[in-house]
Amino acid sequence: MRRIKDSTLSVTFLVLFLLTLAGQAWAGATHFNEQQLVNGLQPVSVWAYATSSSFAVDVAENWQSEYLQFLLFIVLTVWLVQKGSPESKKPGEEGAESDEEQLVGAHAKEDSPAWAKAGGARLWLYSNSLGLVMGTIFVLSWLAQSVAGLAAYNSERIGDLRDPVNWGWYVTSSEFWDRSLQNWQSELLAVLSMVVLSIYLRQRGSPESKPVGAAHTATSVEG
Repeated sequence: MRRIKDSTLSVTFLVLFLLTLAGQAWAGATHFNEQQLVNGLQPVSVWAYATSSSFAVDVAENWQSEYLQFLLFIVLTVWLVQKGSPESKKPGEEGAESDEEQLVGAHAKEDSPAWAKAGGARLWLYSNSLGLVMGTIFVLSWLAQSVAGLAAYNSERIGDLRDPVNWGWYVTSSEFWDRSLQNWQSELLAVLSMVVLSIYLRQRGSPESKPVGAAHTATSVEG
């Protein structure tokens, strides 16, 4: 029970993720079947819809935009700052920081991860592992979106008695980039809002907020 209590944040978000994914499948299948009936076609089951290219492209395009958001935020906050935001380093502290500040190599603690005590390629890889994994998931999600989107797009074209297109044509088409950019801009706006609004607004007890009484100019301070 103690292990579960210590992981309530991740467990809660995992449960919410699964519930919303299931809800998306149900709502998407309902909408898809409405279109099927309008076109004089047979409705499909929720499972059939959840394993279709139509559902896959919607899920993948959301995932890739979310991981792009985190990738950019993780990497850009190494070098860029916003005075007064708890999401930023303090001005003057830009950069990858020293080995002593990062507790790596000779400065590693007894309980530091093994690769933090190593050197060479292992240390570099571990030092950048979060950004690398986020970037990998983004690229894979982007590829999944392009493949599933191509299948869904060609299905529509065939239904309209038009010739299908290849992957290269699809990923350079307005259809693909309209789907991608409408998600990217919303994610970037959300990050911008978090960075700027947290300068002036507070949420008592949240590590994403400064203490209620902290000055607006206080930077890299958590509540």
